[in-house]
Amino acid sequence: MTLQWTAVALFLYAEIVVILILCIPFISARRWQSIFQLRIWSWMARFWNKVFLTMIIVLIVLFLDAVREVRKYSSKEIGTDAKVQPNMFDHLHMKLFRAQRNLYISGFAVFLWLVMKRVITLINQLAAVSGTTAALQMQADDANKAVEKYTKDNELLKRTLMEGVGDKATAEGMELLRTEVGKLKDELKSSENALKKSQAEADGTKKQMEGLAREYERLLKEHQELQVILNLETAGRCKRRVCSCRHTKHKFQQHTLNPAKNVIL
Repeated sequence: MTLQWTAVALFLYAEIVVILILCIPFISARRWQSIFQLRIWSWMARFWNKVFLTMIIVLIVLFLDAVREVRKYSSKEIGTDAKVQPNMFDHLHMKLFRAQRNLYISGFAVFLWLVMKRVITLINQLAAVSGTTAALQMQADDANKAVEKYTKDNELLKRTLMEGVGDKATAEGMELLRTEVGKLKDELKSSENALKKSQAEADGTKKQMEGLAREYERLLKEHQELQVILNLETAGRCKRRVCSCRHTKHKFQQHTLNPAKNVIL
């Protein structure tokens, strides 16, 4: 394996390890967000888009080169030189095997690079939605407590007025409390609406992540099926070429032995 394909293979292994680490279930999205907010990641975020586009371009170029090599060695047939050089058949198929290996390595590297970027984006979005939901939940709890407190005070003032003990100042105070309770109820209602919206966004993000996981599994199965079909076709083609090479070699040996027999006679 050449230096460039060794680097692509190492990059592919690194992508697999990173994706497996990101899929660890007991690490929450907010924990991952706190990790991504470290100083080193903040410094690297400035160059992230450039690095991503550069790696995509390099991997796509290598993938297209691997496709070209596979087409080149798949369409090449054994000529008359195989009679003189019997090892040419093995050499040709060794080149084809290497081209197919490079095709799989570069293709998976491109695919997992896109998957890794999407997974990191979804983790950040889920962490942001979770943080907003928690903040809105705290605000709603505080508003509920305040409403309960002012409601009790309001009931106490009403009871005092009904008993005839209160005066004009008490009535004015109760009116102010009623106004404040109304405002708090409006704030509570808006907080509940925001909480419901955040929960709906969190559910949508979760469904999107599940859909991405199912799509990844489906693509992986399709790739495995295509690889099995390609291996079967390659094996059948190699078998036919081996038979053809043996038949040609047998005819060549008969042709070289017949003149010797004629000379002896």
